[in-house]
Amino acid sequence: NGGSHAGNKLAMQEFMILPTGASSFTEAMRMGSEVYHHLKAVIKNRFGLDATAVGDEGGFAPNILNNKDALDLIQEAIKKAGYTGKIEIGMDVAASEFYKGNNVYDLDFK
Repeated sequence: NGGSHAGNKLAMQEFMILPTGASSFTEAMRMGSEVYHHLKAVIKNRFGLDATAVGDEGGFAPNILNNKDALDLIQEAIKKAGYTGKIEIGMDVAASEFYKGNNVYDLDFK
């Protein structure tokens, strides 16, 4: 998580995993749960236990500086879980947070 939902520098509000390769709801839940736990381990190994705190909506909110780092962490967790090609990544950019008025957008509002 980032944006106004977390205390880090990310402008994007949320990063989500989408288990598009699942054949059932049960499988999608299992895939999501496994990636979530792998992501926690990836974050813990890279940034320490404190970085596994969660944001307002239950997502991890490590103190990372850019969106690419967040995507890299998620891709690593997907790979470690064995779901490369079966899980896509979605983002909630919360674009309304970027608008500052007078046709001005601040993409680094944090």
